[in-house]
Amino acid sequence: MSTSTKAVSRSAVFNLPNQLTIARLVLSFVLFGLISAAQSFSAPSLSPWRGHLYMASLVVFVVAASTDWLDGYFARKYGMVTMLGRILDPFVDKIIICGTFICLVADANSGVNAWMAVVVVGRELLITALRSFLEQQGADFSASMSGKLKMVFQCVAAGVSLFCLTYPSDQLPGKLHYLLIGSVWAALILTVYSGFEYVRRAIGLLRG
Repeated sequence: MSTSTKAVSRSAVFNLPNQLTIARLVLSFVLFGLISAAQSFSAPSLSPWRGHLYMASLVVFVVAASTDWLDGYFARKYGMVTMLGRILDPFVDKIIICGTFICLVADANSGVNAWMAVVVVGRELLITALRSFLEQQGADFSASMSGKLKMVFQCVAAGVSLFCLTYPSDQLPGKLHYLLIGSVWAALILTVYSGFEYVRRAIGLLRG
């Protein structure tokens, strides 16, 4: 293969959508670091620093979640879909969502309990395993509408939780508290529902 051909192949693989996906992966680790730093400021006197760090976490999370939409948009609009992108994009999505929920468990005021994070992570592991197996058999196991809505609701729940954590626990407005509980439970219910939908599809494909 000539040098020019290698350069073209490299630019095709590391195109703009894949660069955005890689940037999202880097931002996810920045996010986890900020959340962990915020949780280390547990003393009441350090509450302002804690709030600032959670606000920074929220900003990073929103930027990272936005790149998920952008990379998919550019890939479809300009025909930049690659095998690397098909593998990397859902992997990074799972890293940022599962990692955020796991990090939030460590804060008692996040609205996220340990068992909820287990449900989110378990569902992602199960569907990833099913997709890998079925696509190896040549079946179409692409994302469904319930799966896309699940991602949206999980992002909303994580964002609301991070925003609520910018307040001291005894100063959180009642409306925000109910919004937090509602968004987390809505994300959890849709996570379970979409998981069942995928399992039902998988059973149908296996029988067929």
